[in-house]
Amino acid sequence: MFGEVLRHFREAAGYTQEELSNKIPCDRSQVARVEGGSRVPQESFARQCDELLLTGGVLLRLWSRIDWYPEVQHPDWFERRAEMDAEAVALREYQEQVMPGLLQTPEYAHALFSRRTTKPEVVEGRVRARLSRQQRFLAVNGPFYVAVLDESCLRNVMGSPAIMREQCAHLLRVGQYANIRIQVAPADRAGVRRPKASMALITLPGGECWLYSESLERGHFHDDPAAFARHTQTYDVLRADALSAPQSAALIGDFMERYGDHEQAPVEHSDMDQEQLQPRRRRQLHRNSPRYPRRRPRP
Repeated sequence: MFGEVLRHFREAAGYTQEELSNKIPCDRSQVARVEGGSRVPQESFARQCDELLLTGGVLLRLWSRIDWYPEVQHPDWFERRAEMDAEAVALREYQEQVMPGLLQTPEYAHALFSRRTTKPEVVEGRVRARLSRQQRFLAVNGPFYVAVLDESCLRNVMGSPAIMREQCAHLLRVGQYANIRIQVAPADRAGVRRPKASMALITLPGGECWLYSESLERGHFHDDPAAFARHTQTYDVLRADALSAPQSAALIGDFMERYGDHEQAPVEHSDMDQEQLQPRRRRQLHRNSPRYPRRRPRP
């Protein structure tokens, strides 16, 4: 229903899917999938379309009335964490190897779960459940959310270079939200003190604080004040040593360009290659705003 209404207003305004996607901005395929009913739009997408298509707010009102994720089911061991996400007033995460669930695109999440099971119905159910957690954090006035990503999250290819390119573009978009900050702990900074594993610091209404970490198929919760304070200090030091949000956006933009231009995963470089890359990276990281690379014609 939402897709049909969007298509009606887009065509009435005289836009093609590509023209509308360029103005948002996003990939044309995202507009096509929303109109086709195969992708859940974010609140910001509905708002931008209202503004561009002069609908008077119809799309945003419709978006708010739709139950986008009915009857989702999380794994038993993750239910408690999902309940916390639904109440949290602040969330600070450190993630390595794979993107945080709250920042994954549908395609990235699908590729990730497809590695773990070959049953399509299980994959679709897990993807829907994961995306259902994101809506609250990606909404206007959403909870404060800080994510520090180890550079391995950007380097590890999930699915395909095209999926990774869109994932990087998604990080750049949501990183501009007022309630979200995304920072990267770069691989070439040996002095950065990284936690031993991915973790989350969760603050609930009333000031209740929880430390969350995971092992294989199991979530671990700790509410000991001393442990929470200790890991909070570790996290604060990590944020201070990591790239700033604008510098991180520049690095994410660099990965996005490489995935898009070469259609292959970034490769590890030798020490000599790294020395040659440093001047270019330093120029990128000292810019004051995110870099949105231009697409270059492929040979």
